Amino acid sequence: MEITLLDYGAGNVRSVVNAIEKLGLQVHTAACPEDITRAEKLVFPGVGNFGSMMRVLHEKGYVEPLLEYLRADKPFFGICLGLHALFEKSLEAPDIAGLGFIAGTVRRFETQLSVPHIGWNGINIQKNSYLFNNIAEDEKFYFVHSYHVVPEDPEVVLTKTDYGESFVSSIRAGNIMATQFHPEKSGSAGLCVFRNFLEPGPESGRGAKSTRRTKLAKRIVACLDVRANDEGDLVVTKGDQYDVREKGEVRNLGKPVALARDYYGQGADEIAFLNITGFRDFPIEDLPMLEVLRQTSRHVFVPLTIGGGILGYKDANNRTWSPLEVAAEYFRSGADKVSIGSDAVYIAEKYLETGKKTGDSSIELISSVYGSQAVVISIDPRRVYVKSPDKEKHHIIKTGIPGPNGEAFCWFQCTVKGGREGRPVDAVTLARACQELGAGEILLNSIDRDGTNSGFDIELINAVSDAVSIPVIASSGAGCEEHFLEVFTRTGAEAALAAGIFHRREMPVDQVKKYLYNKVEVRRGGML
Repeated sequence: MEITLLDYGAGNVRSVVNAIEKLGLQVHTAACPEDITRAEKLVFPGVGNFGSMMRVLHEKGYVEPLLEYLRADKPFFGICLGLHALFEKSLEAPDIAGLGFIAGTVRRFETQLSVPHIGWNGINIQKNSYLFNNIAEDEKFYFVHSYHVVPEDPEVVLTKTDYGESFVSSIRAGNIMATQFHPEKSGSAGLCVFRNFLEPGPESGRGAKSTRRTKLAKRIVACLDVRANDEGDLVVTKGDQYDVREKGEVRNLGKPVALARDYYGQGADEIAFLNITGFRDFPIEDLPMLEVLRQTSRHVFVPLTIGGGILGYKDANNRTWSPLEVAAEYFRSGADKVSIGSDAVYIAEKYLETGKKTGDSSIELISSVYGSQAVVISIDPRRVYVKSPDKEKHHIIKTGIPGPNGEAFCWFQCTVKGGREGRPVDAVTLARACQELGAGEILLNSIDRDGTNSGFDIELINAVSDAVSIPVIASSGAGCEEHFLEVFTRTGAEAALAAGIFHRREMPVDQVKKYLYNKVEVRRGGML
């Protein structure tokens, strides 16, 4: 059986192809309107902006054959924005009409919780469908979105999910099915959903509608710092307060693809690759990290983030690449998010100085095309102690960790160039500015805690998470299971990231999740 993939050119479709091929099926990517008409089974994944998606569909001449396909009730599976496209309109782009195949609107979340809704959440099945055969009742799936569908006809609602409010997380109208969550990023459960769609079984279910409330899980993120060693091989390394050398040699803790597969098997909810080597002598098509992503995405079906080098540059062939083009290559190679570090500091400083958005920064460009959920800001702050907050222009906190001279106050100075250079902006101000510019998530490191195994900087995390309405990933300092419990119960962080303790096998991912189970909400992956 050959499956047709409708790729309109935005986001990570490689993982969808890999997931389907993992099931032993072939994928053909639609290259013209006629390919849609000829399709026997059509999969439409989408991320980014609703308006941009619909404009591209019209430009490619896909709208009419797509509507013809839907009206014929041929098997269709939409994912995320591929779900939104079925509806009449979206408040994300109210002047642009959707396909209108299903009556209803796409609306933004109205909640005090972080938006985008990012992470692993459950589903409540509303009616029988083979799509969820062999799926455990408490299984979780990966969501990443700021908008959700509101159908007029309740009969099309297949599942609901809770996030502040109850929203529709999948629909079905005959053979037309679509999910808000990403099966290709939902581990074995997501692969099961794909298999059920592609190879339908009996219409089974659990009887009465489920009335339990679903809960967003706290995420455990395994981070791999990747760089070339002195022999030119790509290795996973780890620094102590950002120094990755030991006895003059780069610490070699393993190969990036093999470690990523291991962490996926242990139940890591996300994998983050941080490229800490510039690779500026390479044309972009030869960047080593692109191949790392391609190989990883063939076997790892959870979200992949790539950081390092997401900025414009001129390669060895004298070709100039924009930040958007660089990000696009990473997305096409298997990344779901890009992480922007030092460049975000410079962008925010300029924005704070002028009070105006330019529209051409990497943050603004990438989020406008791929959506805010695709842009993570990596902040690397260090503590600066002061005697009094009176004359300081920064966001000052009263600290429970006194300074070297007994100072009772501090602020968190942002750094660039791998922590080597301090900047005048503080972490709280930077996070707010980047959110205003379009970022969808904050990765919050701590130079003071990096490599210490002394626990996360709770004061730093609370200062930033209280100041923004986007999710925060806590990083730096984890040394034991209790540190993860502490950060999840004492701060607003939605995810916690670790590296060295996982690489050195001092505390495997599945051990952390087993410890957290029944203490905080976590996904079961890796525990059974």
